[in-house]
Amino acid sequence: FYVYILYSKSIDRYYIGQTKNLRDRLTRHNNSSTRFTSRAKDWEIVFTEEFPTRSEAMKRESQIKCQKSRKFIEELISHAEGRRD
Repeated sequence: FYVYILYSKSIDRYYIGQTKNLRDRLTRHNNSSTRFTSRAKDWEIVFTEEFPTRSEAMKRESQIKCQKSRKFIEELISHAEGRRD
């Protein structure tokens, strides 16, 4: 299970979610008619964390969302990118 953060350049917004299948979920967001993600069709995955269970992924998703902070999200993404280099 994954926690993911999507970014849309066209609306300059982030979206946080959790799923078992990242590729399928991204496709559904970009073809979505749901309230938030329907605002854009250029969502891209900018951050992921993997968890062994859905409940752990849901807990982490809530932790990130509770921050209600773009700065927190961007720092999280930045630290993850630093680990990949």
